[in-house]
Amino acid sequence: MAETHSPNSTRAMVAIGSIPLIMTLGNSMLIPVLPKMKSELQLSSLQVSLTITMFSLVAAFCIPVLGYLSDRFTRKAVIIPALILYGIGGLLAGFAAALFSHAYVWILVGRTLQGIGASGTAPIAMALAGDLFKGAEESRVLGLVEASNGFGKVISPILGALIGLIVWYGVFFAFPAVVLISIILSWIWIKEKKREEEPPGLGKYVQGLVSVFKQEGRWLLTAYLAGATCLFTLFGILFYLSDALEKSYGIVGVIKGLVLAIPLLVMCTTSYITGSKIGQNRQLMKKLIVLGFILLTVSYGTLPFFKNLTVFISILALSSLGTGLILPCINSFITGAVGKERRGFVTSLYGSVRFFGVAIGPPLFGWLMEWSRIGMFASLAVFTFLVGLLALLMIRVNQQEHE
Repeated sequence: MAETHSPNSTRAMVAIGSIPLIMTLGNSMLIPVLPKMKSELQLSSLQVSLTITMFSLVAAFCIPVLGYLSDRFTRKAVIIPALILYGIGGLLAGFAAALFSHAYVWILVGRTLQGIGASGTAPIAMALAGDLFKGAEESRVLGLVEASNGFGKVISPILGALIGLIVWYGVFFAFPAVVLISIILSWIWIKEKKREEEPPGLGKYVQGLVSVFKQEGRWLLTAYLAGATCLFTLFGILFYLSDALEKSYGIVGVIKGLVLAIPLLVMCTTSYITGSKIGQNRQLMKKLIVLGFILLTVSYGTLPFFKNLTVFISILALSSLGTGLILPCINSFITGAVGKERRGFVTSLYGSVRFFGVAIGPPLFGWLMEWSRIGMFASLAVFTFLVGLLALLMIRVNQQEHE
């Protein structure tokens, strides 16, 4: 029998799906205008890179804190203010760039505020999906969250480049405009149930988390590593591909953006389909995770032997397919790992680990590229194989499902 959704649940899905876009846009939409920012404000390469690093590091460190607050209060009580703070950070950076010649410090302050705001978006949305939906519907929404994340990665560089054609700091003003839509959708369409019990105090909360990691730690940390590995390899390989398209193939501008979008579209589409099909079948989830790492290993192990761009992108798409299989399954495992009262922290810690994976990907790949192209891909293949083997051995399919 076909599965149906009430209008309220569909609206909640749309609202939740809008939230991860905010975190994705934070860095990706800014990247195309960084060269113009550098020249206009007479900045060094290090100073320009700090506009990305500041956002990412602040978000990574703040995510667990906001995760705890979402457990202590409600998800919306964290998400809405976080989105507002994100928008304020964009406005501060935008007005500073428009009005002051020495705007760099204020831009960094604005990016710091945006990093704090971003920490209350995608990870809390995962916990919220676990609160509001159960079973197959939960997996569907988590797949939508991952697909939304991927879709944001596809469109944000294009949006940033188009806005940059008008004025480079226009990107900062685009952030609050996008955030406003998500705020309205979340405020109106997300209806959280009132908590029947008073949330535990900090001491009892920490004791509960320690108990969770004692009982579930091995497979839970393996799941964290698997998710971080997917984001680390994805952003690292895109960094490599962006460099190779210009230096080896002479592809720049819009065409370059479209080529970079291919693996992201594969990942985005696969994530949504995977989330809609896995339901509550944990055995299937584990098989798809292992299959995903097999595809990653085969892709990275094969890529150094092909230089034809069409063949290279086709083989690279296998790794994106693997990532699209892995992430929705990992999301479902993690949201079901603990009860609602601690879910925000556990999913937020996962989000923090993913952020660190994103942060270290480009610089580490840059070092590997200088070392050896074959060595880079061989190292990746070995690493993804080992993480896949760890997932096969450590991730259990019979852990307790928590309400």
